[in-house]
Amino acid sequence: MRSPDTGPGTVERLRGAGCVWAEDEATLLTAAAATPQDLEELVARRVAGEPLETVLGWVDFLGRRLVVAPGVFVPRRRTELLARTTIAHVSRRRSPVVLEMCCGVAPVAACVEDVGELHVADLSRAALDCARTNAPTAALHEGDLYDALPRHLRRRVDVLAANAPYVPTDRIADMPPEARDHEPHAALDGGPDGVDLHRRLATGAPDWLAPGGVLLVETSPSQAEATTAAMTAAGLATAVVEDEEIGGCVAVGISPAGARA
Repeated sequence: MRSPDTGPGTVERLRGAGCVWAEDEATLLTAAAATPQDLEELVARRVAGEPLETVLGWVDFLGRRLVVAPGVFVPRRRTELLARTTIAHVSRRRSPVVLEMCCGVAPVAACVEDVGELHVADLSRAALDCARTNAPTAALHEGDLYDALPRHLRRRVDVLAANAPYVPTDRIADMPPEARDHEPHAALDGGPDGVDLHRRLATGAPDWLAPGGVLLVETSPSQAEATTAAMTAAGLATAVVEDEEIGGCVAVGISPAGARA
């Protein structure tokens, strides 16, 4: 069935709701609608402030269309740096064990290939339901950080990637309504300075990383020093990778046994 035509009223409603790219969004919403009624429902959701991605049911990430759903954290473009960095480290190993922690809809796991074992972990069942589609070969684990993992992964993880929440608690109120009102608070709140979960990830990493294993944590340029300090305290050799074009920043921590950059 042909999608309904995009009318000027749709663009005007989206623009009135503050959508900067109203024309582009109208085109996407119209393409996603089978009938005028479908289009009206989609536009109403978007005008009410729901993220475009969850209205559409997908997000473009590193050239892939990933499934997202209402109530999940929507991958940002800056996280493509975390995925690219993970891919680079995976490519240096033969049949590595790869884990995406705090995976959300598993954008990083969806982009890695040729791994020995692929695992994803998160607190959110809704996010893991999306992850099941986006990374169908991954084993799913539900729970709080390392508590979610099976014991057989101890000291076997070659690449551990995480986009853990890193928004300082008192800054959540300043976030755009799309995130503040529609994404889980637990997927945003990184504690008083935004680095609480980074410290927990770093502290627990030595028990789970294989010799020479690498911990990759998305952070911000202003928080990178605190993130790498937590890694250093855990005995990891550290580095920081940045991509200013997309605003990406990744802290790298490598297990000292057989460590390599």
